[in-house]
Amino acid sequence: MNATVKLSSPSTAGFWEIPILFEDEHLLALDKPAGLLTSPDRLAPGQPSMTKLLQDAVAAGKPWASQRGLSYLANAHRLDANTSGVLLFAKSKAVLVALADQFGTDKPLRHYVALVQGAPIHEGFEATEKIGPHPLQPGRNRIDNRTGRKARTEFQLLEKFSRWSLVRCVPHGERPQQIVLHLSHAGIPVVADEAHGGKNLWLSRLKRDFRLKPGREERPLISRTALHLEKLAFTHPVTQQDLSILSEWPKDLRVALKYLRQYGV
Repeated sequence: MNATVKLSSPSTAGFWEIPILFEDEHLLALDKPAGLLTSPDRLAPGQPSMTKLLQDAVAAGKPWASQRGLSYLANAHRLDANTSGVLLFAKSKAVLVALADQFGTDKPLRHYVALVQGAPIHEGFEATEKIGPHPLQPGRNRIDNRTGRKARTEFQLLEKFSRWSLVRCVPHGERPQQIVLHLSHAGIPVVADEAHGGKNLWLSRLKRDFRLKPGREERPLISRTALHLEKLAFTHPVTQQDLSILSEWPKDLRVALKYLRQYGV
């Protein structure tokens, strides 16, 4: 069978060839690219979503879906549009319900890496600020320790540069935008997360002798929220075996780290 899933959106002329990270008769884990919604968003009705494209392909009997005899696919958790990494789907309603029981707990199932501005005060730290909906900006959350819902994230410094750091992030449970809100509140916003104070990373700010060819315009090394879900660790809802599904760091993050290691120390 194909090691990728091919999706296309006629409305946006977009095309994605998405790697399969894990598959059995009950589960399908895909490597979600940044820039693609997990599910349809009423605030962005024209933007394609991975779940809707998958479900449309299943309904249309696309080759990759018919080869697997698929009649059902539903996402077990969510990733923000600009976050990349492991996205898990259930192939039946019963499996989805069983997964929901796990993803609804505060167990540390998700392991992210984030490139942030600045450096944490301690190599390992925890954030427990509550999170609630933003009163003036629909679809966004904010830190709200008075009326918000409990949220806890563990952080570990992985690599430190002159003005940036690579951090592992492990949320217990996961509120929407939890990681970026906790990091922004800690004073180390995620690179390129403009909504929460993050700025783009430019090679010209790192390399002293940087020269751009005439007629060319510099592009940021990473131009989307620098957050990646690298590992999903959970109990298989049918076999009860422990599973750990990994996603390699995407090219934009690898390139950013390459130049930070070379010029950002």
